[in-house]
Amino acid sequence: MGALKGLLKKGLGEMDFNTGGGLINWFPGHMAAATRAIRNRLKLADLVIEVRDARIPISSINSDLQPHLSLKRRVVALNKKDLANPNIMHKWVNYFESCKQDCIPINAHSKSSVTKLLELVELKLKEAISKEPTLLVMVVGVPNVGKSCLINSIHQIAHSRFPVQEKMKRAAVGPLPGVTQDIAGFKIANKPSIYVLDTPGVLVPSISDIETGLKLALAGSVKDSVVGEERIAQYLLAVLNTRGTPLHWKHINNRRVDGITYEAKENDRYNLKNLKQRRGSPNRSDIVYVEDVVVGVQNALYSTLAEFDGNVEDESDLENLIDQQFGTLQKALKIPHKASEARLMVSKKFLTLFRAGKLGPFILDDVPDAKPV
Repeated sequence: MGALKGLLKKGLGEMDFNTGGGLINWFPGHMAAATRAIRNRLKLADLVIEVRDARIPISSINSDLQPHLSLKRRVVALNKKDLANPNIMHKWVNYFESCKQDCIPINAHSKSSVTKLLELVELKLKEAISKEPTLLVMVVGVPNVGKSCLINSIHQIAHSRFPVQEKMKRAAVGPLPGVTQDIAGFKIANKPSIYVLDTPGVLVPSISDIETGLKLALAGSVKDSVVGEERIAQYLLAVLNTRGTPLHWKHINNRRVDGITYEAKENDRYNLKNLKQRRGSPNRSDIVYVEDVVVGVQNALYSTLAEFDGNVEDESDLENLIDQQFGTLQKALKIPHKASEARLMVSKKFLTLFRAGKLGPFILDDVPDAKPV
């Protein structure tokens, strides 16, 4: 991984993640105010659900709040488990258990998954329930880890399970980091009364580690326009190449989608919107088209890495390989050769594939040996 570290310092190291100026200023003012409010609310909370991205269980923490969270009953919910490598996920669960920290991988869109989380929360609150008539649960986490989606799922489950006296509001869900800008409370149960507070995601105002910042950007916790799609895509390619991931994509040509074997279709143009998840049953032609794009991208990266005669552990060689792969991805994504912003277009579409899980499940963080912060 030495080449990856070198590439980060050479090609990406000029990035500055500080709030007070520098090349990158991404810490919104409303988050600073929310951080102060969260600290005050934590004093009243009986339990905290800390939502993290399952793909970056350590990188998606809020270092500022960790000392406060460690003093509370806490459940770490590793959300987006459907996008995380299941072969590694269990190692993370074992790691948190070894640190005496309750942890559960979840999919905030899944009723059964969120129900298991609530069962764990109720178990943790069992002692407090016998002492207090009203209990407060806080949901915290960095931007875009799925807090609002989780709140909405809890709301739906609670509404069907408990007699709720007053009309409850739903959390505002948006595609961009930091969309939930108010601290709002939701009553989810009676006897005892249990309130869940949805808080805006608060990311630490300074990231000393460039790679941590890039992981957050890759997962969508930092807006692409702030860091730059090309930088993020370059980092993703560096990770894939140093891990040898494309070499595992060798046997993908005879792909099946929903039990249907198909032949690749020609598409003159590639529409980014086709990769967005739609409500309801997807159209078969859309499924086939998206899968064609995925196969083309995976084949392009496999062929370039398999034929590469350099060393991916060498910084210069890795940089040359990535430049070559941008060209092959441009062809695979059918982006016009003379497009003035071809590299940017490649980056956007490549990142969309990754974030939608089309390139496979990943966990970017390595399981540490030390106790989590």
